[in-house]
Amino acid sequence: MALRRIIGMNNLLIKYGKNNANVCSFGKARSLTTFSLPDLPYDYGALEPVISGEIMELHHKKHHNTYVTNFNKALEQLEAAMDKGDSPTVVKLQSAIKFNGGGHINHSIFWKNLAPVNEGGGEPPKGLLGDEIQKQFGSLEKLIQKMNTEGAALQGSGWVWLALDTEFKRLLVETTANQDPVVTKGSALVPVLGVDVWEHAYYLQYKNVKADYLKNIWRVMNWKYASEVYESAGHP
Repeated sequence: MALRRIIGMNNLLIKYGKNNANVCSFGKARSLTTFSLPDLPYDYGALEPVISGEIMELHHKKHHNTYVTNFNKALEQLEAAMDKGDSPTVVKLQSAIKFNGGGHINHSIFWKNLAPVNEGGGEPPKGLLGDEIQKQFGSLEKLIQKMNTEGAALQGSGWVWLALDTEFKRLLVETTANQDPVVTKGSALVPVLGVDVWEHAYYLQYKNVKADYLKNIWRVMNWKYASEVYESAGHP
């Protein structure tokens, strides 16, 4: 079960988490390569005043980079343990791979979910995704309210997601703890849009008022990218 979860995460990494690096191959002859920190598609200060440049730089250069570093380290240790047939170490490494690999996946999605206002950030979704949001949630405002409510209620650190269930062809709002990617809530779920509700995503600017951060982040949400993900994933 744990290895199947890694395979599922690897599939997400292939789509969302790689930069110029090759990806790891599980279930075949192992070919271990390293993951790298992706560049942001905008400057650190481009999302101001919603998210400060200081937060973005720390979030990207420090937090995301740490997940990448520790993920690569855990994968190296996993390869060595598998070569030795060291089952206890393989099992022990699952939590580090899930946490750091999930951190890399989630942040790689998160950066693309955001866009400066002058590049379309905050513009409401159009087309198929906009129609489906209207159909399932009643309005974009009601969806945002639901995601904000669930994000604010999430205890500790985690994420709130808009996901497409490709099996039942419906949109869902899900939360995940820590750095768990949305695939841990169901293998058929594709992350359309995710909001980081860890304190490091907002505390320097919003202090302990997470609700204000959640309210404002929609002003720089990249619905165009979310629509592309939705349509490519197989909408209803």
